[in-house]
Amino acid sequence: MATPHNAANKGDIAKTVLMPGDPLRAKFIAETFLKEPKLFNTVRNMFGYTGTYEGKKISVMGSGMGMPSIGIYSYELYKDYDVENIIRIGSAGSYSHDAKVYDVILATKAYSESSYAKVQSGYDSDMAYPSEGLNLKLKKAAEKLNIPLIEAGVHSSDVFYREGSKDYIKPIVDRGCIAVEMESFALFNNARVLNKNAACLLTISDSFVTDEVTTALERQNSFTNMMKIALEAAVSEE
Repeated sequence: MATPHNAANKGDIAKTVLMPGDPLRAKFIAETFLKEPKLFNTVRNMFGYTGTYEGKKISVMGSGMGMPSIGIYSYELYKDYDVENIIRIGSAGSYSHDAKVYDVILATKAYSESSYAKVQSGYDSDMAYPSEGLNLKLKKAAEKLNIPLIEAGVHSSDVFYREGSKDYIKPIVDRGCIAVEMESFALFNNARVLNKNAACLLTISDSFVTDEVTTALERQNSFTNMMKIALEAAVSEE
């Protein structure tokens, strides 16, 4: 059964979906890591693929940028396609010297000024949380692969280009947020509402501290550590 945003039929999508923001990153992951990947969606060029990894059925699909976009795609995956687990694998800007370019972050919470959750379901907190069990799988996968992982809160912002000084950052850091991205708060909320599982791995793509920046191509093709961690966790039986 297709939706207005997804051409897949029920059964085309695995129980676990890896969800980068960039649909071209989804294409890269499918073609690089999955066996016999099949394209299940091209609506709005939001590519989605299903294949196998170590013999287990896995899907990967782009979410687009921002909470409204991932809000639509993740909600439909959970509700209309019976997806149980979504692991966001995205990029983030660092707020700290402790999170350097190419470091991998496992989100322990998402703080946001967004009204997404309140409008969507009456949730009146500015913090949303990932699934403990899924986070534990990701931690164990990182340990198995010997990939360092920074566990910290993240800031889910509605605004990419923010006017004014950077004075707003310190109060956010004081709330335990080490980096900024734009999607996790909505994903965690949808999982909470629908009694599903969500987690978020992020690779630092740029820094508010050092002004380092990666290119669009590097973000698409070079953030492989978080991809490997997510795939290893997805096939874990623990």
